[in-house]
Amino acid sequence: MNGSAERFETVVVGGGQSGLAVGYHLARLGRPFVILDAHDRVGDAWRERWDSLRVFTPAKFNGLPGMRFPAPGLSFPTKDEVGDYMAAYAERFELPVRSRIKVDSVSRHGAGYLVKSGDAAFAADNVVIATGACHTPKVPSFASELDPQITQLHSSSYKGPLQLSEGAVLVVGLGNSGAEISHEVAHTHRTLVSGRGTGEIPAPHGAGAAIFVLPLVKFMGTHVLTMDTPIGRKVEPQFIKHGTPLIRTKLKDLSAAGIERVARVVGVRDGRPELADERVLDVTNVIWCTGFSPALGWIDVPVFGDGGRPRQYRGVVDAAPGLYFVGLEFLYAAVSAVLPGVGRDAGYIAKHIARRANEAQPATVTAEMASMSR
Repeated sequence: MNGSAERFETVVVGGGQSGLAVGYHLARLGRPFVILDAHDRVGDAWRERWDSLRVFTPAKFNGLPGMRFPAPGLSFPTKDEVGDYMAAYAERFELPVRSRIKVDSVSRHGAGYLVKSGDAAFAADNVVIATGACHTPKVPSFASELDPQITQLHSSSYKGPLQLSEGAVLVVGLGNSGAEISHEVAHTHRTLVSGRGTGEIPAPHGAGAAIFVLPLVKFMGTHVLTMDTPIGRKVEPQFIKHGTPLIRTKLKDLSAAGIERVARVVGVRDGRPELADERVLDVTNVIWCTGFSPALGWIDVPVFGDGGRPRQYRGVVDAAPGLYFVGLEFLYAAVSAVLPGVGRDAGYIAKHIARRANEAQPATVTAEMASMSR
C-alpha cells in the first residue's frame, strides 16, 4: 500500500472551518496540499446540527480569512447559512477538498507520515489534524442501563422536539447547547435540566450585545485568555472541562420557561436516571448535552498527554515535526475552536509549514550537489 500512496507536501484532515482556514493560508503561501473530509459536502458538519441553531456570535465576527460572512453584521446566522458559507468559501478559493474520505489512521512513515482511509493512502511531509472539537459525542457509560423505552439522544443527533416521545424530558448538561435545547423543548414538553452552571455573559443577547458586549468578549478570548498569559493558563483547564459561559439563553430564561433544575445525574436505578440527591426521575426522554471529545486515538504517534490532549504549542508538535493540530478547545486561546478564532491559529500553522519546507529545501539541494560531485 505504501508504494501506491498519493504524495502531498501537506495533508489536512478535516474540511470544516479550521481545515478550510489552514487551506486558505497554505494556498496564499504557495504550498501544495489536499484537504480530506468525511462528509458529503463542505459545510455538512454545521448543517447536521439541530434545526433551530443559530451561532452565538454576530456575522461580522464569523468570516474566515479573506472572505466576510455574507449577512448583516449584527445578525446571528443559522447553522445552514454557516454551512453554505463554508461551501462558498471552499469554492471561491478553489481549495482542494476531497469529500467522503474518512481517515482511519495517521502514522509515521520515514521522515513524514502515512494517512490511511480504507484502501487509500496518502504520504505527506506534514499532517494537520483539523477534525475539530466536536468530533465524538460524550455520553456517560451508565446511559446504556436506562430503560429502552426511554428515548435517548445526544445533542449531536437532536433536530427538534418532534423526535421526542410524549412525557417529560431530562436534559443533561447546562452549557450553551443544553440551555438552548432545554428552552426549546420546554414549549412542548415538561422539561428538567441537570448540570453545573458554566457562568453567563452578563448582558442580554442581541444587537446591543453585538455592538457593545461581544466585541469585548472576543477581545478577551483572543488576546487575554491565551496560553501566553498567566490568566489564560489558569482558566484553560476549567474552560476545557466545563465549556464556555452561557451566551444567549440564561438561567433566568430557563426559569421563566418553567424548566426545573435538578441535581447532577450520577447513575441509573430501576432503569431511570438517578440524581446526586438520590431522587429518581420518571422521564420518557433524555437528551445528553454532555459535549464531545476530540477522539484522537486513530493518530498512531505518541504525542498525547494524560488527558488525551496533544502536547503542542499553538498547534505545533515539537515531538513530532510536521504534525499539527488546529480547532481544538483552547488550543492557544479561548476562541481557538470557534469561527472568530480559527483563522489566527491556522495562519500560524501554515507559516510554520512554509518555513519548515523552505528550511528543508537548501538541505536537499546541498545533498544533491554533494552527490553530483562524487
